[in-house]
Amino acid sequence: MFDFNYYTPTKVVFGKNSESKVAELIKEFGGKKILIHYGGGSVVRSGLLKRVTDILDIAGLEYVILGGAVPNPHLGLVYEGIEICKKEKVDFLLALGGGSAIDSAKAIGYGVFNEGEVWDFYDYKRQAKGCLPLGVILTIAATGSEMSDSSVITKEEGLIKRGYSSDFGRPKFAVLNPELTMTLPDYQTSCGCTDIMMHTMERYFTNGGNMEITDSIAEGLLRTVKKNALILHKDPSDYDARAEVMWAGSLSHNGLTGCGNDGGDWMTHKLEHELGGLYDVAHGAGLAAIWGSWARYVYKDCLARFKKFALNVMEVKDCGSDEEIALAGIEAMEEFYRSIEMPTNLRELGVKPTDEELVLMAKKCAVGVGGEMGSAKVLNEEAMLAIYRASM
Repeated sequence: MFDFNYYTPTKVVFGKNSESKVAELIKEFGGKKILIHYGGGSVVRSGLLKRVTDILDIAGLEYVILGGAVPNPHLGLVYEGIEICKKEKVDFLLALGGGSAIDSAKAIGYGVFNEGEVWDFYDYKRQAKGCLPLGVILTIAATGSEMSDSSVITKEEGLIKRGYSSDFGRPKFAVLNPELTMTLPDYQTSCGCTDIMMHTMERYFTNGGNMEITDSIAEGLLRTVKKNALILHKDPSDYDARAEVMWAGSLSHNGLTGCGNDGGDWMTHKLEHELGGLYDVAHGAGLAAIWGSWARYVYKDCLARFKKFALNVMEVKDCGSDEEIALAGIEAMEEFYRSIEMPTNLRELGVKPTDEELVLMAKKCAVGVGGEMGSAKVLNEEAMLAIYRASM
């Protein structure tokens, strides 16, 4: 195992009607003038935005509103949010929605707090010195951004999708009411469950240090999400299943399932970022479409971990060679994806890249990771292209 630092400062308020506490939470962390940031019209149609603004009105808190965050949040909207915050002297951000609104709010916070070009942080040119404080009312269990240090933004020019991580971007509080996720379409719920599992799997498939307790937490989380994703596929109104998935989403990306290892692999995410940037696909679906091809490319170099995953998570029979067991685990994972109507290749995802586009994605991915990256197996541009081609 490796030494590690574990930092999770986000205050979590979990349960039914927990959004009613939003004003007192904002005041607790010093907010006086708030930018409410959300995505599409779902928080308007559900009445959540109105409930929140009514609560802030009663509490005497001022606010301005900015909607429009899309599934792969755009840099252009981040610039708009920065301008509004500076003009209105906003001192606190409140994201209503899922990872897109939260990530966009984090980027706005970096842009307000730090002088200069906010994209520099996502382009790995410099580090943030702070971030405007933010809170979250979560409506989609998926990205874990409500407790993580990460955010992902797409620059429209060149269709470049990049992530940036900083402890300054961790939300001050996260309001988690599972009932707020019940109106989600089945596809979005499945995408969210896939993303949650992938955040844990990225940390699980490593060749650099592991802890038994961390593995046990990760494996339990993966089994829990797998079980409850199937329940929600049949009964979207099951509150307990919603609660299990929502809490798993937060735990999957706050660092807990990576304590003691080398930081994780993360290449499935990096490969998907190029798909999301070019084709604007749902993140979870893109991850599912690419994972099997990645796994088959790298498993021999990380065989013990793939065998352990097959036995302890996918519950395949312990018979045959280590390689046969590992491959059975990969096949079982793909069968699970199909059972919740997630794609297992690019054709099922609904995109048909030309070979020239695959080459371009591999090149952009290699640039984005600084040439090569990976823990299960270090991948260079040639390997990335091979995985893209296999995923067709």
